[in-house]
Amino acid sequence: MTDDRLSGLRVLLVEDEALVAMYVEDLLEDAGCEIVGPVPRLDAALSVIAAGPVDLAILDVNLNGEKVWPAADALKARGVPYVFLTGYAAGAVPGAHAAVTRLPKPLKPSDLFSTLRTVAGR
Repeated sequence: MTDDRLSGLRVLLVEDEALVAMYVEDLLEDAGCEIVGPVPRLDAALSVIAAGPVDLAILDVNLNGEKVWPAADALKARGVPYVFLTGYAAGAVPGAHAAVTRLPKPLKPSDLFSTLRTVAGR
């Protein structure tokens, strides 16, 4: 079910849990998004961010024990909107990123789509 408001968006998916990544990837593909990733490691995420344009990003907070903050900082510096997909409470996000939208795990498709439309300005 393609969502005209999300169709064509290049979405960077940074997620280290394979099942979660596949689920979100399927949802995004069904909405017509072009998925960049999924990327399971911080160093790979930083490389992808540096290499090419993305319209927005979905970031897991914890990537195999590494926090995703450097990737969030890189996206912010480039003006790329991003959201956190996490099971962590809001207080676990540091001040520089505290106002960033959090999508909770487990994820509801309707929450994902409405959040991405808002973040992407669509």
